[in-house]
Amino acid sequence: MSSQFVIETHNLKKTFVSKVKGKQEEVKAVKGVNLAIKKGEIFGFLGPNGAGKSTTQKMLSTLLLPTSGEVTIAGFDLKTEQIQIRKNIGYVSQAGGTDAGATGYENLILQAQLYGLTDDLAKKQAEELVKRFQMVSFAGRPAATYSGGQKRRLDVALGMTHRPQLLLLDEPTTGLDPQSRVYMWEEIKKLKADGVTIFLTTHYMDEADKLCDTIAIIDNGQIIIEGTPLELKNSIGADIIVFGFSDQEIALKSKNLLLAKFQPEKVNTEGNEVRLYIKNGDQILPEALRLLDANHLTAQNITLSKPSLDDVFLKYTGRSLREDKI
Repeated sequence: MSSQFVIETHNLKKTFVSKVKGKQEEVKAVKGVNLAIKKGEIFGFLGPNGAGKSTTQKMLSTLLLPTSGEVTIAGFDLKTEQIQIRKNIGYVSQAGGTDAGATGYENLILQAQLYGLTDDLAKKQAEELVKRFQMVSFAGRPAATYSGGQKRRLDVALGMTHRPQLLLLDEPTTGLDPQSRVYMWEEIKKLKADGVTIFLTTHYMDEADKLCDTIAIIDNGQIIIEGTPLELKNSIGADIIVFGFSDQEIALKSKNLLLAKFQPEKVNTEGNEVRLYIKNGDQILPEALRLLDANHLTAQNITLSKPSLDDVFLKYTGRSLREDKI
């Protein structure tokens, strides 16, 4: 496997065995994932609940063994060199890993000691991280007293204690207020600037669009599309016209009319909305409105836009990621 990649997987699979009504059943959570994540990039992993995001990330962090497949992380084989991998990666789960009763300083010192640093070096590293993540004003307090944003700063600092070359972040800004989210984005960008590779799962499309160099969308245990944010948006190859109606019945009638008349590249209904993917949307829109009006179908609101990552997600999974927030 190539040295230019921090993570490479080939046909990565994970199957769980569960008991249902006394019978054992196999659940294929990850069904052959192939990844090649370059050094120094921010890689975004998007998918609905149950798609296989967290399972994949737990395998990459050595917390969960694959059922089959080949994985190399930081040049080490996941099957035989897990200790070496752990020395080169940091992992920040959604739940975090802080001791709520200990202060931020104490958490960081303990984490450094667990990685083999002497007491003096552990204290020095803790002080550097407190300054780096702007925690001076609260690092002396117990972590139980921290706000959501303060706690996430500490979580990421803990993940960086041993200065890993790869940082795995699982939904790092979930539940944060807008100001804390923007702060976390800036810290992630700084980590990238320092040469750290970031593997990020998120359900915020604006987060993925602004931060990620490459994005993969996973659904039902398989990656269905991968590319830069611009490549993914361009893959739709059409404008999006969204018609909002007063009820679902009118939306369905309108969808059938629009589909028969214009033969768009794709059309979705989502609640009372009809979403039309079609080229030259600005030219099509007036004609579409005349068609609806002639059939006594009135749209309450209409928008015409270029594709967004949420449109990409909707096209390839059949639903909006907003419906699947964790």
